[in-house]
Amino acid sequence: MSKPEVIVHYKVPEPTLRRLPWYLAYAKLVLKEGEKYLSSTQIAKNIAVDASMVAKDLSFVNIAGRTRVGYNVADLVGILESFLGFTNSHKAFLFGVGNLGGALMHDNGLEQFGLEIVAGFDVKYELTGTSINHIPIHHLDRFAELQQQTGINIGVLTVPVERAQMVSESMIAGGIQAIWNFTPFRIRVPENIIVQNTSIYAHLAVMFNRLNAIKESEKKIINKLK
Repeated sequence: MSKPEVIVHYKVPEPTLRRLPWYLAYAKLVLKEGEKYLSSTQIAKNIAVDASMVAKDLSFVNIAGRTRVGYNVADLVGILESFLGFTNSHKAFLFGVGNLGGALMHDNGLEQFGLEIVAGFDVKYELTGTSINHIPIHHLDRFAELQQQTGINIGVLTVPVERAQMVSESMIAGGIQAIWNFTPFRIRVPENIIVQNTSIYAHLAVMFNRLNAIKESEKKIINKLK
């Protein structure tokens, strides 16, 4: 069977790019269950988004569904994986081998989504020469040398917040062009550098705030009933 054609519409809105992996994850689940077709209504119902939004998001990669039938699930998975870059292997260096950095180095699942961490860097000399999950750890001083040898241009930043700006500048000076920033600090970078901020602490703040809002609403309802 020939591979489905992937037609990429550039300037895809960031909210759409954030939702597409949700659709992919659900499509993979359905594929494992043996389903052949999947409608935008089914996707919307199972991941709690509007069906019209699903159809609009998928239109950016030109995935055509059949009326009253839906999308071919195998094609949907293949096209989304290709469009999102998960079928290609992107090698990366990790900076800051602490608890979070070490956990990411242990996470073999990242490779399923196209990211392979091939080395970790830290300022602690006692970590030099050790490894996590067969991934070698080097002192930060060796970064520029190893970057020149490998040409790797993606960096995962998991250093303590007070070192985030300084280390990010060293990363950029050494050839890193895209930074996946796990620190809560918003690093300042040149316009030609890509930064993706993923702060688990910020997400915690949102969750706690919403939880508190629910509690306050419940208290108001209880007080009215008294």
